[in-house]
This record gives sequence, structure tokens and C-alpha cells, in this order.
Amino acid sequence: SVGFKAGVKDYKLTYYTPDYQTKDTDILAAFRVTPQPGVPPEEAGAAVAAESSTGTWTTVWTDGLTSLDRYKGRCYHIEPVAGEENQYICYVAYPLDLFEEGSVTNMFTSIVGNVFGFKALRALRLEDLRIPTAYIKTFQGPPHGIQVERDKLNKYGRPLLGCTIKPKLG
Repeated sequence: SVGFKAGVKDYKLTYYTPDYQTKDTDILAAFRVTPQPGVPPEEAGAAVAAESSTGTWTTVWTDGLTSLDRYKGRCYHIEPVAGEENQYICYVAYPLDLFEEGSVTNMFTSIVGNVFGFKALRALRLEDLRIPTAYIKTFQGPPHGIQVERDKLNKYGRPLLGCTIKPKLG
């Protein structure tokens, strides 16, 4: 298979930041990544960070209107998966400013939406997600309380989630 060229410039130049120190307010995601042949793990991890945050395949005129550094996702650590060839856990930090307050749909659409169809990756799976307290506090919850909702649905002892991750899939 021919190696994949992500676009105009390598994602790892902007989105792979191994010196980044995560913040208590960052949303942290751990992705299991299998790059296409010829794609280095740093480029694959950076592509996940880019495509699930502010990345585009080319330069656009709006780049000058906002601070990329403030909004971009950052692949800050990569480690090989023990016993698996060409599989890596890529850790990505997302700043809270990237997401709409109180919207789990917005958060999941950004983090696990479009990136799963990205051609630089042979396989991708979200393994873990840390949602900071600062973001959790923006969720108001059901207006009549969670117990009323659970009673209506007759669902107990598990999370309740109702959203369409990507309109084109649902």
C-alpha cells in the first residue's frame, strides 16, 4: 500500500506536542491507533488531534482570525501497544474552549465524529476519556431529576445517553 500524505503540511508539525503539560481543565482522550503503512505514529496521533479539533487539509482564510494554539487538540504522548504490531495509544488533550458548555453531543461529535473515517488510519478506537470537573459542572441535568428519567425509561445502574454522533450516520 502506498503511504498516505495527510495534506499541504504534516500534522505533526502543529498538533504533535510531546512537551505539552496537560491542564486540569483539558478533556483527555486515549485513542488506540493503527496507522496506514508508511504513516509514522507521530503523524497518525497528530492527525487524530487535528481532525478531531481544528485541523483542515489546507490553509483557510479564517486561520488568521483565531488563535490556533488556544483551540487545537494536542497529541502529547504516544506509546506502543504491548504485543501488537503497528498499534499505538495516542493521548490527545483538548482545551475546554473548543466545546459548547453543557453539550455532550457537541463534545462527542468533535472527539469521535469525523476522525473515524480518516484515511491516514487503518483503525481507530477511543479507549478512554477524562472529562474535567469544570466541564461536567456546565451540564444542568434533567429538569425533573435523574430518578424521574430512570423511572420513565425503567433503566437503572447504567449511564443514559441520547444523541446522534454524526447526522450522516443516523
